[in-house]
Amino acid sequence: MPQVKIIAKNFMDMVASLPAMKLDALYHNTFICEAILRSLPPLAKKYILQMLYIDVPVTAKAMEEWVLADGFSKHRVAIDRLIQLRVFTETSDRKKETSYRLNPTFQTNLQKHLIYGGVLPREPMPSNITVRLPSLDDLEAYALGQWECFLLQLISSTQTEKLTNFSSSMMKVFQRGLLTQREKEAPRLTESGFQFLLMDTNAQLWYIMREYISNSEERGVDPADLISFLLELSFHVTGEAYNINTLTEFQRNAIKDLVDLGLVKLQQGRKESWFIPTKLATNLSMSLSDTSSRKQGFVVVETNFRLYAYSSSKLHCEILRLFSRVEYQLPNLIVGAITKESLYNAFENGITAEQIISFLQQNAHPRVAERTPAVPENVTDQIRLWETDLNRVETMPSHLYDEFPSRDVFEAACDFAREYGGLLWEDSKKMRLVVKAEIHLHMREYLRRPK
Repeated sequence: MPQVKIIAKNFMDMVASLPAMKLDALYHNTFICEAILRSLPPLAKKYILQMLYIDVPVTAKAMEEWVLADGFSKHRVAIDRLIQLRVFTETSDRKKETSYRLNPTFQTNLQKHLIYGGVLPREPMPSNITVRLPSLDDLEAYALGQWECFLLQLISSTQTEKLTNFSSSMMKVFQRGLLTQREKEAPRLTESGFQFLLMDTNAQLWYIMREYISNSEERGVDPADLISFLLELSFHVTGEAYNINTLTEFQRNAIKDLVDLGLVKLQQGRKESWFIPTKLATNLSMSLSDTSSRKQGFVVVETNFRLYAYSSSKLHCEILRLFSRVEYQLPNLIVGAITKESLYNAFENGITAEQIISFLQQNAHPRVAERTPAVPENVTDQIRLWETDLNRVETMPSHLYDEFPSRDVFEAACDFAREYGGLLWEDSKKMRLVVKAEIHLHMREYLRRPK
């Protein structure tokens, strides 16, 4: 599935961008160390475990011997990642030979975690206090419902009803890069916004969390503290209840925002209040590759360009409107058509043919997903052809010359422009020509010379 350029930077890139002192402070938290380990490429994980009980620097040359020759590029990526996160510290001796060693704080805490086992960040509340806890299925339905409501408001800010408690200023932070707005026009999705919608839920969540953390200082919250809390939250147990009084003031404020995103559910008892993490929260510390799973598709495209989406989701309907004409919607079925006009609108909004085709293929209904191809070839070919139609005209800065005093001067000007590769068009009958903007000054000087 396509990844947005602005989202290609994952959550751990934000961790890596923290100042060295704050990054080192994070590693005093065992949960952060485990979360970092989970997020790393396989080769980087291997290096950490190999060096976990080595207390002296290991030379770069020695580490290169740990991999085969064809794995050197992956080796380089792993080393760079470990250095960015300050898991590895790099040193050079007098002979300028590079060596690496594990960050001492990270090393000590990870050793403790492996020897004594992990403990929960906080203990769940007793079942005799927390009554009527939602089942895991109900909790998952709640999380997806909250997330869908948030996304609907995010991509369609013109909706009259307010679906979440986020302030308009906070929503604008999330919309940055996903929506664009010209003067006196309604906001519309950018190319990155459409790609964002194509991504799986966990990848979308990473993007939103990154924007949430980036904006935290404006709300008076230290980004390092917020990162620490979010990663710590991912080590709670899905469906268990945790006392809200165990949280600090800034953590309680963050929990209220996370409720709107579907990461946690709040419940109130007679005397106590508690929060219940959903799968969205407990997946936060996993890498995208670990959490990205193919969701069951819902779209059927026929050879006559008719489109049937077996879904009751408002969000799915909004996505389909971006490149198709939705004709009617039943309780569990959306019926529409892919038309030239609907595709032209999509192309003008920066959506490409390949993105549309990829979306249809990735979300093909199970009945058609097994076919090859899942989307009829005549449909995919026509989508590409309609995009090509729009791309036939290429704009180029140029200058028009006319009213030449004589044919000789006109033909000399054509020869001059042709010689410098700047002639774009000529009309010998009316003695007019168009040249590229870059040769305009030279052409003007040439025509001013006495003949």
